[in-house]
Amino acid sequence: MIADWGFFGAALAIGFLGSSHCIGMCGGIAGALGMAVPGQKAAWGQLLSYSAGRIGSYTLMGALAGALGAAALPALGPLRLIAGLMLVAMALYVGGLWHGLVWLERGGAFFWRYLQPLSAKLLPVRSAPQAVALGSLWGWLPCGLVYSALTFALAQGGSLRAALAMLAFGLGTLPAVLATGAAAARMRAIVQRPQVRLLFAAAILLFGFWTLWGALGHHGAMGMAAGDMAPGASTRSAGSHHH
Repeated sequence: MIADWGFFGAALAIGFLGSSHCIGMCGGIAGALGMAVPGQKAAWGQLLSYSAGRIGSYTLMGALAGALGAAALPALGPLRLIAGLMLVAMALYVGGLWHGLVWLERGGAFFWRYLQPLSAKLLPVRSAPQAVALGSLWGWLPCGLVYSALTFALAQGGSLRAALAMLAFGLGTLPAVLATGAAAARMRAIVQRPQVRLLFAAAILLFGFWTLWGALGHHGAMGMAAGDMAPGASTRSAGSHHH
């Protein structure tokens, strides 16, 4: 049972470790929501509502991508290899050592140009439903971190597992986004320190290497180290998965 849910914990950790990038992307919105409404309870309600919408979009993204991936490429080996490489790229991106993922964000900008005007109409946010709607749209903001997590989700095989992986990823980003809203300037200063970013990047790099290790056939070691992040890497029979 632990092995079955190991991918969920891994995705949760990836989201948390990548949160320094989330602060850069979502920190402004979260900070604005945290200060927009007089009264702490109202501010927290808006922050949670915004995050619920954002994480909902990530989960939907995972479900759609998982279904398409399972239909187009049933073999998980190539997907795990791509996921490992994307996690390595994400580690370099979070650490500020290489910005190759920017080209992915530029590709996603094509769709964002249609969503951005809709999100602008929801500002300023004055209610929880409005915050959920804003978060749902903001979840589709072009982001190399999200795209990297999405390839990890794809490597889990199937729509449900991919959706759960993206749900876990979104939950992992939640502490940083909430903290940014509550103390925007201070949190940004702490998490974006070079030493902190490099520490997080090193941890993500380990996940990338573990995923590559599994993709290259060393499933047993990966299953013990990372809780079998990729299905099929353990002794579960192939007959139990129809991907």
